[in-house]
Amino acid sequence: MKESINRSLAVALSYPKDAEAPFITAKEHGYLARRMLAIAEEKGVPVVEDEILANVLSLQDVGTCIPVHTWEAVARIFAFIIERENKK
Repeated sequence: MKESINRSLAVALSYPKDAEAPFITAKEHGYLARRMLAIAEEKGVPVVEDEILANVLSLQDVGTCIPVHTWEAVARIFAFIIERENKK
């Protein structure tokens, strides 16, 4: 994980195949955000930095689908992660 990642805010997403859109599975600020990122790193979960998107998503409730106006940005992130994993 890059040291430049803002560790004061973390938002986790999931996108099950049968879901209409990705949904927020967790969000934290401060110490708990740093713990989320550390655990993700330990478990090999991809972490992508997008401070603006994280700020927007952090306003939503855990368990809700991401807002429609964020779909394109989130789709680019999922595509980036899939591409990176396919290169392994």
